[in-house]
Amino acid sequence: MIELHPKFLTQDGQKVAILPYDEFLKVQEILEDLDDLEDLRKAKEKEKESSSYSLDEVKKMTNID
Repeated sequence: MIELHPKFLTQDGQKVAILPYDEFLKVQEILEDLDDLEDLRKAKEKEKESSSYSLDEVKKMTNID
């Protein structure tokens, strides 16, 4: 878990959190990783019933040693 050091301001009646730029980049990277993980899980679920082949099976099918 990353340690965050936010500063809080009120702007137009709304509370706003300000992060140091390096912390913002870390949070952004984590969110992108989570998005990628969600995409991977969806793709795995979609392909769950698809047939698959081991590397050895593919080598035999293509006559590669």
